[in-house]
Amino acid sequence: MSSTVAQRRLQAVSQHVAEGIPDAGTFENIPRIQEVGPDSVGPRVKGKVVIVTGANSPIGIGRASAHQFARNGAKAVFLCDFADSHLAVHKRELESLYPGVDILTRQFDAGDEEKVKAVVDDAIKLYGRLDIMFANAGTSGTHKLFTEITGEEFMRMMDTNAKGPLLAAKYSALAMQITSPAKPYPSGSIIMTASVAGLRSNAGPTDYSASKAAVISLAQTCSYQLAGTGVRINAICPGLIATNMTKHVYDMAELRGTQNKIGQLNPMRRGGVPDEVARVVLFLGSDESSYVTGQAWAVCGGLSSGHPNVPDKLS
Repeated sequence: MSSTVAQRRLQAVSQHVAEGIPDAGTFENIPRIQEVGPDSVGPRVKGKVVIVTGANSPIGIGRASAHQFARNGAKAVFLCDFADSHLAVHKRELESLYPGVDILTRQFDAGDEEKVKAVVDDAIKLYGRLDIMFANAGTSGTHKLFTEITGEEFMRMMDTNAKGPLLAAKYSALAMQITSPAKPYPSGSIIMTASVAGLRSNAGPTDYSASKAAVISLAQTCSYQLAGTGVRINAICPGLIATNMTKHVYDMAELRGTQNKIGQLNPMRRGGVPDEVARVVLFLGSDESSYVTGQAWAVCGGLSSGHPNVPDKLS
């Protein structure tokens, strides 16, 4: 490591490393609880600048997360996607619900390095800070056996699902370390969308599963490279969530009249909705998760906690 890189790291230590966690005093000779984050009540991301990729789908995790960020006091939320068919209406809806929040839209491919850098630069230029990057853009894969996938198809999947989060982390991590009078210490949270398919087999196609495992590895690896900067990075691993990626499952169940069978292999005995994932994303983006980094958060109704079993056959 060069001396200049080492110097930058020393200069960019987070507030908690630089100052320590404040002494909370005592109560009847026992130490009070040391608190790092703000109160749980009230806006969780007040004044923060947020970028969300993969935000176009009307039934997606990106849109649901944008609502949670805006509802919880974000200063600005960038809605980004390769497709822009619904970005404008999402912007109008959010502006009508949360008039104090700046809603900005950007159309670009999450795997386009120049465009990813550009939206991060925009956040710094307009607001002087970037606090949360939710790298949510992704695609579902070829649904082929591994013996049938071409090398080109495999790399196309990695380009979207793994390269996109890498680029988002690369540029947002640097931007989050920029300080100012309003933000005297470097800090920020990067959240990447992985999947339970990245944790174990039989939850998705081969190329998709491999790309999501790569996202989890990125979150783990990058967390150590960001040591001492105040920038945290985590992956979320949704299970069966009612989004465009799983629409075929829900449509088939409706056609067969078996909607009540959806999610029966997980302990919650149901599928999830995007807002349930978005609330975990909100937590990871907020200061309430100040000691959480390098982790894969499964939001799957417990599916990833054990081996699938037929209900009522095992106890």
